[in-house]
Amino acid sequence: MDIKVFLTIFAAVFIAELGDKTQLATMLFATDKAVSKYTVFFAASAALVVASALGVLAGSLLSEYINEKYLHYVAGVGFIGIGLFTLYNA
Repeated sequence: MDIKVFLTIFAAVFIAELGDKTQLATMLFATDKAVSKYTVFFAASAALVVASALGVLAGSLLSEYINEKYLHYVAGVGFIGIGLFTLYNA
């Protein structure tokens, strides 16, 4: 395993997840005194692992048919589009 790649991916996903709807939903579930905090933690962790696995699977399949360079362009345009949409609706 390449530690530099690992840390880059970890940092990118960690920063992207901070303060998003998933974290807010998890925080709200954790406020329920009747629910175990361990249950909330493990369920939220499992959900993120499954979502990440789907992302890896989709990326692997797409890379078989589409050049990586074009996938980067599509991802970049998508992120810019989401950013512009968010700014427009703010």
